[in-house]
Amino acid sequence: MAAAVDRVGLGWRPELASGILMHRDRVDCLEVLADDWLDKPPRAPRRLAAEIPTSLHGVGLGLASACPVDENRLARVAWLINAVEPETWSEHFAFVRAGGIEIGHLAAPPRTIATIEGFTRNLHRARVAVGSMPLMENVATLMRPPGELSEAVWIRDALLSGGASMLLDLHNLYANAANFDYDPLDFLAAIPLERVRQMHLAGGRMWRSRLLDDHQHDVPDPVYALLTEVAARVQHPLTVIIERDGNFPTIEHLLSEVSRAREALARGRAR
Repeated sequence: MAAAVDRVGLGWRPELASGILMHRDRVDCLEVLADDWLDKPPRAPRRLAAEIPTSLHGVGLGLASACPVDENRLARVAWLINAVEPETWSEHFAFVRAGGIEIGHLAAPPRTIATIEGFTRNLHRARVAVGSMPLMENVATLMRPPGELSEAVWIRDALLSGGASMLLDLHNLYANAANFDYDPLDFLAAIPLERVRQMHLAGGRMWRSRLLDDHQHDVPDPVYALLTEVAARVQHPLTVIIERDGNFPTIEHLLSEVSRAREALARGRAR
């Protein structure tokens, strides 16, 4: 069997742009935040997508909600994807608005059958509008959502019901496991890993006995260990993006994290 061709890249941020462009030979792929380009000409992401494998990552649709996705926002996302022609696009298992009120962050949905049904309907709307399915990302939460299902079972059933593939955020998994006292390996065993196509790595910090996913710190060792676990359990190629949204280090420091991610993937593949 041929070895999987894994890729590791960075999230594109204005603060990192020059460093990434100077070291493109050391970055396999990029991820661009879609919401930054919904209201302006997407010349930069279109050019990036033409030169290096690029994905668009959305944060504002709120597909995991019992209420319908905002059609105007969905239309703008569809326009952007059509203009940029990314390799893939992604969104979150989250809701961001209710009753016309913007919450202001990615909130974990109630883990119920009703929200799975609402997500499935919204996913269908997104596929029709865009012409392709988004990869769906698990979110970090500081409060346990209501509902009768565990996080892993809710995500498993939502993926299977909607027919979606997954963007598995390993720091979100690590943070939720630490904050709600469960084993992240049990989570990996419960979800359909064959549907995981991309992964996010990031760092966070402790705040009042909770682990925050703030994207402003280095990827911690346990997250690299989870990356090795996933690589050992799947056979298909994986794309890994390291996210950094603040407290930016040098580009060499970030590229060292890219190298560590490649090493973690290689250890898993060797198993």
